[in-house]
Amino acid sequence: MSEPLYEIRGLTKRYGDRTVLDGLDFDIERGECFVVLGRSGSGKSVTLRQLNGLEKADGGSVVFDGVDLADLEERELFPIRRRIAMLFQSGALFDSMNVFENVAFPLRHHGGIAEEEIAERVTQKLGLVHLKDVEGKMPSDLSGGMKKRVALARSLALDPEMMLFDEPTTGLDPMTAATIGHLMNSIQKELGVTSIVVTHDLALARKVGDRLAFLDSGKFCFVGDWAAADACDDPLLAAFLAGREDEEEG
Repeated sequence: MSEPLYEIRGLTKRYGDRTVLDGLDFDIERGECFVVLGRSGSGKSVTLRQLNGLEKADGGSVVFDGVDLADLEERELFPIRRRIAMLFQSGALFDSMNVFENVAFPLRHHGGIAEEEIAERVTQKLGLVHLKDVEGKMPSDLSGGMKKRVALARSLALDPEMMLFDEPTTGLDPMTAATIGHLMNSIQKELGVTSIVVTHDLALARKVGDRLAFLDSGKFCFVGDWAAADACDDPLLAAFLAGREDEEEG
């Protein structure tokens, strides 16, 4: 067995007097897709933001390929972020840039790449998400699904080893969401990337996830594969996976 790509120990995050993450311990194996599930407001996206240093933890360690991100200053995170891409829930495309400029942005931002190579990479990454002849279009010209695919192409521009997905199918119809799930699967197989997916979309989670974790009250009350999750006797996890109504809110 190879060493895990991520080793997280005692991860703690507080906002004021509210503890959102309370001593999380988990590993991410190289090449796997790890899905984080949980109710709204449980801290799933907060967890994701600790994993590339977008936010600093209040306790614990976040070790990526042997380097503890908690020990790094912002400038020291720069080369690490070339290896860790994040697809934001909104897609976060630049409205003032066309598709080509959006996908090219990280290549230019990190520097040292000739314009000819940038053009080749943009075409290649758009091809990976099954888009062509869209380079001149503006984000306002695109459907929601196309925007997500352009954002995915942009996140792949620097050939990352790690992909962080924050609710990648939010706001999409079921057919478009299924297309995004298929692309995530094919990219993982073709490029060999490791990925972490935060989602409420159970169909997507089952389609892409090798393992899942269920976050509740700042802790993972379950970590394992789907067979173990379906057999788990934890009542909250069982209710979540079955889509049952919350008795307190029903």
